Amino acid sequence: MPLSTGHIGLNVTDLDRSLAFYRDVLGFSPLAEGKEEDRRYVFLGDGEQLVLTLWQQAGEPYGPDRAGLHHLAFRADSVERVRAYETALRAYGAEFAYEGVVAHAEGAGSGGIFFHDPDGTRLEISVPDGAEGAPAPHESAPTCGFF
Repeated sequence: MPLSTGHIGLNVTDLDRSLAFYRDVLGFSPLAEGKEEDRRYVFLGDGEQLVLTLWQQAGEPYGPDRAGLHHLAFRADSVERVRAYETALRAYGAEFAYEGVVAHAEGAGSGGIFFHDPDGTRLEISVPDGAEGAPAPHESAPTCGFF
């Protein structure tokens, strides 16, 4: 039996700040929360299932120079929805890796937006098609690989 992703757990430095980002900007719903001072966490879902758990146990922000998570990718149902997320993220003040929707590779129909959460974790919201004609930031490497 092949494996599939169950949920993602992220260590964060400030649970309240990260919860506001993932709930208010990206639209995830809190399912459960641990409130003990040294054991704070939030389970977040998409309305049907657990998707993401935030654990307040990081002492410093994300570092792309260390082994571990490279980036976290979410899938949207349309390129218009990706652009709606882009608008909300810009209003929030999120840091983007590229300007607007970009293709996953030169000439690809798949693509999305690439940005960072409050702790600097690299995130992607993309679609499998609908990004035809969008620029590809790198000619010879996947867009999601080097941001």
